[in-house]
Amino acid sequence: MSEPHPETAPPPEPDINTILPHRYPFLLLDRVTDFVPGARIAGVKHFSAGDDIAQGHFPDWPLVPTGILLELVTQLGAVLVLERPEMKGKIAMILQIPSAHIIDPVQPGETVRVEAEVLKLGEAFGELRGAIYRGGALVAEGQMRFAIADSASLLPSDRPIDASGAIQGRT
Repeated sequence: MSEPHPETAPPPEPDINTILPHRYPFLLLDRVTDFVPGARIAGVKHFSAGDDIAQGHFPDWPLVPTGILLELVTQLGAVLVLERPEMKGKIAMILQIPSAHIIDPVQPGETVRVEAEVLKLGEAFGELRGAIYRGGALVAEGQMRFAIADSASLLPSDRPIDASGAIQGRT
């Protein structure tokens, strides 16, 4: 099989660890599976059966909390928005969730596919639509508005940002 022509090769998957400031246990996104720069992105998350995130929600019937599902979509959307070179050293923050619908609860032990697409994107604000699927069935969807800010203005001064935009002092 021949190598794809450089102009038609798909873009590399973004490295979520260099784009997002989150780390375990709050880095929810496992990996990016599909990526069209500036337009849409997809990824997966497996909620393990022993995941602490759902154990206290309903102890007799553990569920992944709605807020965690919204955060998962938001993290994926942030990767989509912040992967561009001009966004180095920036961070995205939720401003508003105009709509969110949980259609079927997600339980520990399940793997979900997450999708996000840009609806509007400016230098300081944007809007995205996201959806979560389990086995091809839609389980959650929503729309989010966000702000983009310089991470240096939000982080403690003892965690500088290097020339590549990566936050120093992370483990």
